[in-house]
This record gives sequence, structure tokens and C-alpha cells, in this order.
Amino acid sequence: MPHHARIFAVWIAIAAIAPAQQQQPTPPPIGLPHGALGDGPFVFDTAEQHKIRVVVVTKGLSHPWSLAFLPGGNMLVTERAGRLRIIRDGVLYPQPLSGLPRVHSVRNAGLFDIALHPKFAENKLIYFTYSKPSEDGKSSATTLARGKLDGAGLTGVQDLFVSEWSTVLGGSRIAFAKDGTIFMTTGAATGNLAQDPNSDYGKVLHLKDDGSIPSDNPFVGRAGYKPEIYTLGHRDQLGLAIHPESNAVYSNENGPNGGDEINLILPGRNYGWPLLSYGRAYDGPKISEAPTRDGFEPPLVVWIPSIALSGMTFYSGDKFPSWKGNVFVGGMRQGEIPGTGRLDRVVFNAKMEELRRESLLTELHQRIRDVRQGPDGYLYVLTEEEDGALLRIEPAP
Repeated sequence: MPHHARIFAVWIAIAAIAPAQQQQPTPPPIGLPHGALGDGPFVFDTAEQHKIRVVVVTKGLSHPWSLAFLPGGNMLVTERAGRLRIIRDGVLYPQPLSGLPRVHSVRNAGLFDIALHPKFAENKLIYFTYSKPSEDGKSSATTLARGKLDGAGLTGVQDLFVSEWSTVLGGSRIAFAKDGTIFMTTGAATGNLAQDPNSDYGKVLHLKDDGSIPSDNPFVGRAGYKPEIYTLGHRDQLGLAIHPESNAVYSNENGPNGGDEINLILPGRNYGWPLLSYGRAYDGPKISEAPTRDGFEPPLVVWIPSIALSGMTFYSGDKFPSWKGNVFVGGMRQGEIPGTGRLDRVVFNAKMEELRRESLLTELHQRIRDVRQGPDGYLYVLTEEEDGALLRIEPAP
């Protein structure tokens, strides 16, 4: 064979082998395949309450974020994209309520929490938090607003408190304290904003119901500190609850890869993020060699691996006597594995020391965004899905 023919034959052989060498096998996807939620009801066994029934109240919600109960039994639900929905007599009304402001809905930003004013029966005021978009759309501000529920929507909507403009995309929860003031969470997953006393992000804020600053806030009058700050050093706080008996304030906080927390919120305390954490960075290294140290408030409960904590409530009703005093938290995935959402139940002793915990609803493979105790004593759960649903948990007959 001539020399040039041999070279040509080698080229042909290389060309035949190259695609096989270059083509790499596709790695299997991480996580469990997403399955549509069935129509239910679903019956599950639990550790202490035993048989429970999970009823699908409604489907048709898109990434629902928060739930509030109106007098008479109707319910309000926020959707992350900026819509406020109403469920009347157990049926989702097809049209969103009017009057909501424009929302910066990008990834984790959008419309967040909702709460009724303690004197709602008199003033009809609805409070909510959302990402307020900047004029150029490149940043947003975590904002507390209110409006009056009137017929098919909100009227007189006004911003009560606006954080500084930022590219932070974390969520926000609100809760009314017994004295009528408001606690409000903000997130700061990256950077050092959580430790910056001149930033509202990565904090628990404390405000009056008109958005002004209570005079007894821990940093009022302190140079370099924003007066609305109640605590600092938090990551993304997606759950907030007032204990029904002690009136103590608790928030939960997403760790990075591990290190989710429930914290008792005490005025002026620093909770460590991003200097301290039980978690790891997403590529593996520890955030800090020691998870706690003097001068920083340690968490009350820790999850390793993380479950991507969301809404939180203390159960105080009479429908589940074995669960009284337990805290329930939503989880959107465990150990960075999609399709592993759940509702976790944590049992405490009289000193609020953890005794045990249980994972519920794991069989549904749904991301759980919020959990609330209804006026009827049942638990209500929102699934954080594009095809989201409202579920009711009740004792099985």
C-alpha cells in the first residue's frame, strides 16, 4: 500500500473511533422522578398520633408560598409569581384578587408571606411581604406592605417598610406578636450582609404595625446599626412562629449543604452566619471548623443533612392531642436530593429541649412550602410545586 494510502486509512480509522471516545455516558439524574399528586385522601401511620388522613383541599396553585385563614372559613394563598388567591368554601376561585403591587419574581424572589392584622375583624387589613422591583429591574428590596381586603381584592395598598436595594433573592416571613408589633425575616445566603449592622438582610426585624420602629428595639440609638434590626447573623429564614403559650419568637433557617436550624430569637443576639454553621459549602468543604463559639447564639434544633426548611407552626389545637406543643416545619428536599420533600415534627420537653422528631408525608414526594394550624384545629400544608396543592391533615376515622 502506498504511503499516502496508509495515512488515509489511519485517518479513517481514527475518525471511526473518535466519536466513541468523545461521547461520554450521560450520568443518571440526581433525585426521584417527580410524580403528580393524586386525588387522595391518603392515610398514613405516625409515631404518636397514629393514623392520619391527608385530604386534597384544592389543586391548581402555582408555587404557593403562604396561607392565611379568614373569619368564616375562607382562605388566602400567596403565589410566588405575585398572585393572591382565595379559596371559598373549599374551592379555589379561578381569578386572582386584584390590587397587588408589581413583584420582582426571579428564582426565589417574589410574593412571600401573608398575615391578618390582629384586629382584622374591625379594620380588614392584610399584611404581606414581597420583593419590590427596582426601576431598572436589576435589583429588588424585601418589603412589608398592607392593604384592605375589599370584595374582589385589596385596596389602599401601601408599602410600610422597604429594605435597601439588593440582589439578595431570599424569602421573608412575618408574624404578629401579642403586643401587635411585627417580626419580619430577611435572607442573606451569600456574602457578609448578615453580619453587616447597616444592612437589613440576614436579619430578624421588629416593626410597629405602621412600619415604624419600636423605641425598645435593641439597637435603637446605636451608631452604625439600623434601628429596625432585632437579631443578625441569619441565612435564609423561611419559617417564623410565635409560641402560643410563652409568646417567644422562633425562626427557622436554611443551612447550605446541611446545617438547617430552628432558633429562639432573642433581642440583640448574633446567630453566626456566615462565620459559623453546622453545614458545608455545596462543593463539600465545611463552612467553619467549629459550628458555635462564645458570643454567638447556638441553634435550638439542627438538621444534618438539611431538609430545606420552610414554613413553621406550633400545634396547640385539640384535634391531635398527642401532637400538642410540637413544632411542625416544612421541608423541600433532604440531603440535596430532589423529590424528598416532607413535613417534620419535633417534640420538645418543658424547657424547649428536643426529645425526638418524625418525618411525615414523605410518600407524597412533594416539596412542602408552608404549614399552618387552622381555626378548626387541623393542620394545613402547601406544596411548593408548579402544580401546587393545599392539603388538610386530620385524624383518620
